[in-house]
Amino acid sequence: MSNDFEDIRMLDNFYQTSSYFPMPVVLISTLSDEGQTNLGPYSLCFPHLIAEKYAMMLICREDSNTAVNIKRTGVCAINFIPDDKKYMENCVQLGWPGDSTEEKMKRSIFTLLPSMRSDNGNGGNYPEIVEESIQIFECTWDRSAPHQLIPGCDNFVLTVDKIVMKKKYKESIIHGFSDGKEFPNLPIDWGFRDNIYFWFAEPKKPYKIRIPEDRGTTLNTITYAAKRFDPSITWDDEACAMIMSVPRVFLNRVFKGVVEQAKEEGITHITPEFMAKVRDKRNEEKDQ
Repeated sequence: MSNDFEDIRMLDNFYQTSSYFPMPVVLISTLSDEGQTNLGPYSLCFPHLIAEKYAMMLICREDSNTAVNIKRTGVCAINFIPDDKKYMENCVQLGWPGDSTEEKMKRSIFTLLPSMRSDNGNGGNYPEIVEESIQIFECTWDRSAPHQLIPGCDNFVLTVDKIVMKKKYKESIIHGFSDGKEFPNLPIDWGFRDNIYFWFAEPKKPYKIRIPEDRGTTLNTITYAAKRFDPSITWDDEACAMIMSVPRVFLNRVFKGVVEQAKEEGITHITPEFMAKVRDKRNEEKDQ
């Protein structure tokens, strides 16, 4: 078997200079000294804490408008804009270093809306969000986490306080992507850039690969699906275990029935006792 791999020298910004690395393209909104919303495009923004605590990692120059504003105010919003060439062209303009917020925002083509989070002790002083976004993470900087790991660079751990999403995409992520459901097109920055161009990938229609049915339904599968179905309703593990025999294809139908009955009764936590009550009610309906 032939081996045509060759070494490539690693340089600073290795993800751009020495590799091809697909990344997101997001707009980080922060507040300037004057209280004006600043938009900065970033690709080094990834999930960091994903269980029980939720946070993103943002890496940027320590003297950028974004970094300076986060260190002063402690808050920002991560705006996931759709893939559109005119948006990417504007992101390249907004990412040019050295411009003040006022100079930069004169070139912005994006529409700004007020923050959607409540006053969490910050006096309601939050950056605006981008109306064109598919989804938005409104975040608070975790000041307890070390952020200056190397000179000239900030690594911010951003606690996700609130996620808002356009309705059609929310419906799809909760109830599944069947006919008529929407799957968003998010831009992809290929990392690599030369001395002239930034390079982006054109998203294609996503394809699906079925979860192996011969692996069976585990308790982790049920609890994970229950949390995703309606985050306002929590479940005991024992309650989830009571529906492990339900085929995956019918799980959402079961969740829907249980959650609807819970909300009718003002219940926000599903226990085994409540599940038994729901089961008994269903059996009574079948016998009638």
